[in-house]
Amino acid sequence: MVDSLYRAESRRVLATLIRLLGDFDLAEEALHEAFAAALVRWPETGVPDNPRAWLVSAGRFKAIDQLRRRTRFDASLASAAERLDPGSSPPTDLDDDGVEDDRLRLVFTCCHPALPPDARIALTLREVCGLETEAIARAFLVSPPALAQRIVRAKAKIRDAGIPYQLPSREDLPERLDAVLHVVYLVFNEGYRASSGASLTRADLSAEAIRLGRLLADLLPEPEVLGLLALMLLHDSRRATRTSPSAPLVLLADQDRARWDRGQIAEGSALVERALGSRRFGPYTLQAAIAAVHAEAPDAEATDWPQIVGLYDVLLRADPSPVVELNRAAAVAMRDGPAAGLGLIDAILGRGDLTDYLLAHSARADLCRRLGRLPEAVEAYRRALALTKLEPERQFLESRIRELTA
Repeated sequence: MVDSLYRAESRRVLATLIRLLGDFDLAEEALHEAFAAALVRWPETGVPDNPRAWLVSAGRFKAIDQLRRRTRFDASLASAAERLDPGSSPPTDLDDDGVEDDRLRLVFTCCHPALPPDARIALTLREVCGLETEAIARAFLVSPPALAQRIVRAKAKIRDAGIPYQLPSREDLPERLDAVLHVVYLVFNEGYRASSGASLTRADLSAEAIRLGRLLADLLPEPEVLGLLALMLLHDSRRATRTSPSAPLVLLADQDRARWDRGQIAEGSALVERALGSRRFGPYTLQAAIAAVHAEAPDAEATDWPQIVGLYDVLLRADPSPVVELNRAAAVAMRDGPAAGLGLIDAILGRGDLTDYLLAHSARADLCRRLGRLPEAVEAYRRALALTKLEPERQFLESRIRELTA
């Protein structure tokens, strides 16, 4: 019970403790002590009616006790302990799901302009979403110790600069939005395709990202906020078909489209149209438009590949990157044939871009396989296999290699 509650509620509890205590490290200590106390108390007394409120209250008391114990070494902490005493400042409603949500406050705090952009994202992924440091480091292509130091420095900056734990004013909100959207996007990506582990997806992270996206859309319904929410909904609509009992990973072309979530597709498509209609859209809306074209096709063969390539052309102008180039190359391969796509991918890899990007090598392997260039396909699959830390991908790549070498 406590384990499942930790997975479901720990980030909510932490966010509220940070608001109440005003210190990241103190709140993290209080969180762990609260759950440790629950492991001891709940088997004897039973699970309380409101476990989250119990954990917040227990964590707060633990933090106050901790500060009071430290006052013998640092007298300045006495006033902090007095300020945090529950009798002087009772917690607000812990079930508030409006825009004053503690996790949304925490996202904007972690994304404060005083922090470097990469530190904002790393801190939010670690503190708001609970991703392991190693997983975030892989996303940033840095070492875990370097990433950990980045997070430590960001926390110190928040503490030393007195950055408030609150939503920015409506006047300041737009300039803070880009970093927040990037964070939500990365959280969703980790949930949609996990960076490592036994499961292809992490539904909890995707659901959290979509929830944060809805909160942002309510708070500031700008076109790119709507576009990002649409993108997440359209991708998440395919979640149930991305694996099967007989296949740890099912490619888009092979998925059972009858099982796609039509409610999410309808909502996402409507958001795309609304964002595009503003004529102030950006990369998230364009990616969502591509996902909507996939969702509209009754099967892979009926997909409007010329439209998808055209959307990628626009996306490349709006947000040029090797990954967008790679995705466009895959679409060109579907429109013009595998040789055309392979030439584009080889050009990307020839520049030294995406050398350590698993999907570049797996895409190249697939096109070589379709062209009958089997030794090259096997080599590319093996290169991709060496880069994956995700068990379903490993099984899929190994099965491809076995098929081609049988």
